Amino acid sequence: MIRHYETMFILKPTLTDEEKEKNLQNMQELIAKEGGEVVALDKIGIRELAYPIKKFERGDYYIIYYKAPSNAMLELERQMRYNEDLLRFMTVKYENKKEIKRWEEMAKNVQ
Repeated sequence: MIRHYETMFILKPTLTDEEKEKNLQNMQELIAKEGGEVVALDKIGIRELAYPIKKFERGDYYIIYYKAPSNAMLELERQMRYNEDLLRFMTVKYENKKEIKRWEEMAKNVQ
């Protein structure tokens, strides 16, 4: 069953543009390989962290909106745990009609 997900993740701020793009491309390819579809990718930018993570005071924030079977989300999170360029990540699943409508609005408003 296809579900709606939003994954927010923070990359190290010291990565080059090529390294950032490679990370983003790998995540999108993994979702597609697992039978999902990336609807939107929101590049929020470098922000101050609430507390230091791995000695970093700042992080590069991203949100990816996608539709995928639950096994795709599990595989994406498994791969993210092993990615040393990631400081943190969090996935939210949208289930009921009201939540899915809000997810669609958020994904549509991404530039």
